[in-house]
Amino acid sequence: MNEKFLNLDPQKQARIIDAALQEFGEQGYEQASTNRIVKSAGIGKGMLFYYFKNKQSFYYYLLEYSLDLTLKDFLAKVDMEEEDFIERLYQMAQVKLALFDKHPDMMNFLGTFMLANEHNLPKSIQEKYEKIQVLAHQKMFDGINYQLFRQDVDVKKAFDLIRWSFEGYQNELKAKLQGKKFNEIDLTPYWEEFYDYLKLLKQVYYENEEGK
Repeated sequence: MNEKFLNLDPQKQARIIDAALQEFGEQGYEQASTNRIVKSAGIGKGMLFYYFKNKQSFYYYLLEYSLDLTLKDFLAKVDMEEEDFIERLYQMAQVKLALFDKHPDMMNFLGTFMLANEHNLPKSIQEKYEKIQVLAHQKMFDGINYQLFRQDVDVKKAFDLIRWSFEGYQNELKAKLQGKKFNEIDLTPYWEEFYDYLKLLKQVYYENEEGK
């Protein structure tokens, strides 16, 4: 992380970060303007480039900042004591929804970044992004109670089918939304669709489960 920037007054840091997340989230990297960022943050352009070498290094700083917050405010808050696999998926969706509410500009920024499908990221960012994906998988599957599943179901195969279903759903959704501005997308129907799938999974795989 940028030690020089971290020594800046916290309120000024927050203004710069908030303005930048909003700009990059709305415009994407190529169209984002550092002129609009500094104007919104109420600072001079020279000040921004005193702390960051160029637009790209600033963008990478924001990525690391956002990924760190994702680790802290999303993955760290998933309750691993919940042994019901479907309920844990529901809980993870709720935690993510709370993160949207708490950090809307950051989530728009990360959404725009993921839809852009960027390559050639710095190694530190790529490793952090991959770490989050691995941890998310662990949070989803570790410590699950297999006894909740129907006795005639091969649970390991069911896990694979569920995982493939959600990976396919995510990839299809990503393809459908690619190229759009994340903050202009109405996520409500997608959340509702997600919850419907969770209910269906319980009906298919659980013992005497009528859905919650």
